[in-house]
Amino acid sequence: MGRALDEEQIGRFDRDGFLVVDGFASAEACAVLKASAEEIVENFQPPKRPSVFRTDEQERVSDREFLQSGGRISCFFEAGAFGDDGALQRPKALSINKIGHALHDLHPEFERFTYRPDLADIAADIGMADALALQTMYIFKQPLIGGEVGCHQDATFLYTEPVTVTGFWFAIEDATIENGCLWAAPGGHRTALRKLFKRAGASDQSGDTAGTLFEELDRSPLPALDELVPLEVSAGTLVVLHGLLPHWSDVNRSPKSRHAYSVHCISAAAAYPGWNWLQRPASMPLRSLASPRVVSA
Repeated sequence: MGRALDEEQIGRFDRDGFLVVDGFASAEACAVLKASAEEIVENFQPPKRPSVFRTDEQERVSDREFLQSGGRISCFFEAGAFGDDGALQRPKALSINKIGHALHDLHPEFERFTYRPDLADIAADIGMADALALQTMYIFKQPLIGGEVGCHQDATFLYTEPVTVTGFWFAIEDATIENGCLWAAPGGHRTALRKLFKRAGASDQSGDTAGTLFEELDRSPLPALDELVPLEVSAGTLVVLHGLLPHWSDVNRSPKSRHAYSVHCISAAAAYPGWNWLQRPASMPLRSLASPRVVSA
């Protein structure tokens, strides 16, 4: 592995808990991912009971599709996509919240973008030479409907012992305050983990589980919004996020979408409890960021 970050960048990540790397991905690479995501949505046939992604009521909406998506490519609708009659309020392509959570291992273009030496080098520079790609999401943040993602710590949802989860968030389109960019709490990663998000029970014969629950660890409140700073970035930018860093994004109230691709990695040396909501089938072991590509083009 080579060196991707300089000492000043590493120092900023250690100090702030996040790092903005301008120009990481080319315009061409961003365009390929965007087209691939749009093709997935175009080919997606919604079931009679489509899965809706909400961040405000996660305990009540952890349905079967969500809990089994660790080894799949699944589409999840925005909370406001459906009317009282159950019909979509706007075209399907403008109603999907995100695609997850195994794009990096099941789609050739997302795999090509994820398993790349320069990303593995960045992970190594911040102390994750053994980074494994755990989950991926393509997030649409749809115009006028893209929902708020409440202030949270990624380690709440992807917990390891010790905490190692690190987010690599790529702006596929420009991210601004108007269309719901990320906001982060500088230095907030040096505080305690507040909650754990757990599966509430084992699967039954149908594959359903008893759902999910939050376990409180620390009652200290997450930072207020006036303690966060906006991360307005242009397409192609990489934002690295420490697993304990509180971060948030607002509703997209603009007529412009804010597409992003997110990769969450964990250390191969850390323990990943079986109660984590995201579980992969035994046939899909986690792969190192530095591993060669295996998905057929």
